[in-house]
Amino acid sequence: MQEIKITHKQEYLHKKYPFSSIPSLTDRRYCMQCKSEIVVGEYKVFKEGNGKEVICCPNAPACNGTVMDWYKLH
Repeated sequence: MQEIKITHKQEYLHKKYPFSSIPSLTDRRYCMQCKSEIVVGEYKVFKEGNGKEVICCPNAPACNGTVMDWYKLH
């Protein structure tokens, strides 16, 4: 996978976030893959071999987490 640098991160989330409740860049989440608290705005985007763009954990590529693995903190 190849990392893609995203300049306008909030705009990208509004276009590509797979769920209806789009977080703000300052929101915090818990990544179930790397067991870390993350800041949404630090996310990374990678392009897979088939061209699909995936929103990933800020700890990628060491962490395999994507938005599917992020949970709201209580």
